[in-house]
Formats: sequence, C-alpha cells, structure tokens
Amino acid sequence: MPEDQYPPRHKIAMLIDGDNAQASLLPQMLVEAGKYGQVTVRRIYGDWTTANMNHWKEVLNYYAVQPIQQFRYTVGKNATDSAMIIDAMDLLHSGVVDGFCLVSSDSDYTRLATRIRESGVFVMGIGEKKTPKPFVNACDVFVYTENLEQEQKSQRAERQRRGQPKKKPEQPPVAPLPPPAEPEAETETENDPIPILRQAYEMAVREDGWARLDHMGNALYQLDPGFDPRTYGHRQLSRLIASYKEIFEMRTKEIDGGTLFYVRIKE
Repeated sequence: MPEDQYPPRHKIAMLIDGDNAQASLLPQMLVEAGKYGQVTVRRIYGDWTTANMNHWKEVLNYYAVQPIQQFRYTVGKNATDSAMIIDAMDLLHSGVVDGFCLVSSDSDYTRLATRIRESGVFVMGIGEKKTPKPFVNACDVFVYTENLEQEQKSQRAERQRRGQPKKKPEQPPVAPLPPPAEPEAETETENDPIPILRQAYEMAVREDGWARLDHMGNALYQLDPGFDPRTYGHRQLSRLIASYKEIFEMRTKEIDGGTLFYVRIKE
C-alpha cells in the first residue's frame, strides 16, 4: 500500500460486557478500537441495580457510552450475554456499522464473533489473557487487557516524570516573601495535552512508526470532540505538536501540489 494511503476505516460498534471488563481501561479500549475505525456505537451491558457495576458510572457519561440495563432473572445465569448477542445481531443486519469490538473474556461470545466474521464484517475482541482460545481465534484482532494495563502504567509514570521540577542550582538565602494566593486547581488534561496526543498517535500510527497529522486530528475528535489546539495556546494542531520537540518529530511530503504532515514519537 502506498505510504500516503490509509487502511480501510470501519464504523465500529463497541459492545462491552460490564461483568467481564475493567472501567479503568475504557480510554485505552477506545483507542484500540479507534485504530480500525470510528466507534459510532458504544454500549455496555449489565445489571445496573447491583453494586459491582458502580465503578463504571463515573466514566460512562464522559466517554458517551450508553448503559443497557439487563436484570438477572435467575441466579447463576448471565442474562447480559443474551442481551448483548441480540443487539449485535440487530446491528449486523441493520448495516449501520461494518465492524464490531466485543469487550469480554467470556467464551459465550465465540459463536457471535464467528457469525459476524462469516458475514464479511470486521470483528475484534478485547479481554484478559484467560480468555479461551476459541473466542480469541474467532476474532480478526484480539487485544489483551494486560497489555493495555502495562501501557497505562508506563504513560502514568512518564507523566509523573515530566511533572517533576528540574533541579535548580543552589542560590544564596534571601528574605522570605509573603506566600502568594493559591491558583485555582486544574485537572491534568486541562494542563497537559500530551496524554491525548499520544492516544491519537497510537490510533493513527502506521507500521513504519509514522502517523499522518490529519488522521491524528480525526482521532483526537473521536477521543474528545471538544479538543482545540487553541486551548493550549496554538492556532493549529501542527504547531501544538511541533512545540513538543522532545517528544514528537515531524516531517512533510509533497503530494499533488499539497503538503502532508507526518508525526512520530521519539524513542
């Protein structure tokens, strides 16, 4: 495939088995699915009257994921599986999506993944390493959450490292000044665009390690429709990324009288 072309993009339905997934990894899961297309349908299934679903409630609104209520009619039976499978088949036959991301470690979805793939529709899975092999092999792509956890820890450690002040040379003592008024607290995402820029890069990166800038822009709006380089003092995304020379490098390519920008994260 020529360098300036992009792999086929899908409209993806992400269906999450809330009983078999981790809420803390939802951002990473959206990034993984976003590598293969635009996640247009986002649903999570579970019995929201139970306490074990409470850890999902904080992240659902932020990432616009629709909770689907499914009561447990019988003890020991997982009604979530049936509801998720029925919805998946409805979406498959409606034609509103041409890709699926099934988030679960449950072997009950093996036949569903096989049926979707037999229809010529892209299907990926996300689950733990304990996921039975038949379900893994029924998907076109399968991502283990343990790898996402490790990636999450690495990114957190890097943010902490970058947030540490550089050691300054010792200065002679001076008379203390009155303490300044404390500024209003800001969240990490308000201060630092690097986490979301990295996520967008991971969604758009090619095998050669380079990502087209316009594809990164599309990924950014998937992650946060309110993203704006002007929030960080730059009128253009290219200038925002270029301001972080210690993290990103950029190059250009002339195509049909136009200029394409490419981005790569430095090792």
